[in-house]
Amino acid sequence: MARTPVPDPSLPPIDRLLAVMAALRDPRTGCPWDIEQDFATIAPYTIEEAYEVADAIARGDMDDLKGELGDLLLQVVFHAQMAQEAGRFSFDDVAGAIADKMIVRHPHIFGEESRDKSAEDQVRDWETVKAAERAARDKGGVLDDVALGLPALMRAEKLQKRAARVGFDWPDAGHVIDKIAEEARELAEARDTLSQDEIADEMGDLLFVMANLARHLKVDPETALRATNEKFVRRFRDIEAALAARGKRPEDSDLAEMDVLWDAAKAKGL
Repeated sequence: MARTPVPDPSLPPIDRLLAVMAALRDPRTGCPWDIEQDFATIAPYTIEEAYEVADAIARGDMDDLKGELGDLLLQVVFHAQMAQEAGRFSFDDVAGAIADKMIVRHPHIFGEESRDKSAEDQVRDWETVKAAERAARDKGGVLDDVALGLPALMRAEKLQKRAARVGFDWPDAGHVIDKIAEEARELAEARDTLSQDEIADEMGDLLFVMANLARHLKVDPETALRATNEKFVRRFRDIEAALAARGKRPEDSDLAEMDVLWDAAKAKGL
């Protein structure tokens, strides 16, 4: 079988990438795996690549970030290629639409409005423009376009922010803390009498209110929990190392010993 010609390396990089993707999707000569994919099967990879970009940023690895951004860009190109094949839109349509959107949403840069605004003013203006866009798309509900595919904690925060902008919010963090205490107490008191589904429902309520507290304290809950996850990993690895120096593994230890080692890891600043 004749090989597919390699796209011209003298092409602008984005044009070369588009040509690569078109070749991979060619129904006669393309890659069988790429040909079989659709929007639904590719979506999980798109989410995964976005997280890998965030991971490279968190690690401060710029070389890795370059590669991960390329992987994420490939996801955009993949979706655009499938849409073009279906006669819906092209990559140029995607790029043009986001350029137009950024111009409309930044009247203080591209329009007549003053640049003398705080970041908070700009966020408020941004939400006003987005509300008008939702109304134009017949999506006038306040919560209508908060993406279902977001991580649950992130979506909780976005739902709460959106509701707060129309006045549905506790007045201060103190009220949220009171609600957290109430939800935790209800869960603790009822855990022996509730079904597993009811316990999950109550646990969801508690997590939702915790996300609300983070918002009131101006903390990104997803970022905060991600950092705590990594802190837990560092400290537990230190426990494993300390136990290994004693010729032991975690399963050979007990909670009392590991708790002392945890405090030691914490004292090291891990």
